[in-house]
Amino acid sequence: MTYPENYRYTKEHEWIALEGDVGTIGITDFAQRELGDIILVDLPKAGAHLDEHQTMGTVESVKAVSEIYSPITGDVIEVNDSLASAPEKVNQDPHGAAWFVKVKVSNPAAADALMTADQYADYIQQKAGS
Repeated sequence: MTYPENYRYTKEHEWIALEGDVGTIGITDFAQRELGDIILVDLPKAGAHLDEHQTMGTVESVKAVSEIYSPITGDVIEVNDSLASAPEKVNQDPHGAAWFVKVKVSNPAAADALMTADQYADYIQQKAGS
């Protein structure tokens, strides 16, 4: 799997794509493969405040329930409501149509501390090898 070059990634397998001070957040292809068939996505509501590294929702699969962590601090301005009725989109298109939320980011430069696509791919390889 190749990961979009213009995204930034966390060790918890979330991604963020920044456009100015708006960040779109989702989980990576690696995360959805680890989870298996996703049956429920629980996301914050528009207007919710997210703090970096804090829980922002959950993803439930046939195997487990996993928390989703915000990669950045900001306020939710849009939620991908289509995932409520079609959570399987996360398995089908985790880096595209299955984005979770859009956030008005407090400090866009904070994303620079996250992993690049190459760093994330290396991280996954190291994790798989251990």
